[in-house]
Amino acid sequence: MRTAPPALAFQSGQAPPPPPPEVIPVHEHRVVCDGGGGALGHPRVYMEMGDSGFVECGYCDRRFVLVHPAEAEDAALDPADYEGAGGV
Repeated sequence: MRTAPPALAFQSGQAPPPPPPEVIPVHEHRVVCDGGGGALGHPRVYMEMGDSGFVECGYCDRRFVLVHPAEAEDAALDPADYEGAGGV
């Protein structure tokens, strides 16, 4: 008895699905996006998150996610950034 081949994520002859959108952690409710590609980017757009905690760019689908103040402080106060190579 023959069994069917396993299902593929996409049919042969089709392009693979696009990668997930880029997620960018931010510390402010208001963000700006230009696609990040220089001449290959898109017009600069300013976006406001409101109460949702995230916003997505309508041009490039980047998702800007507001990080909690405690997480932002931990990242900003890394002792290695302020002390010498020996940690003193």
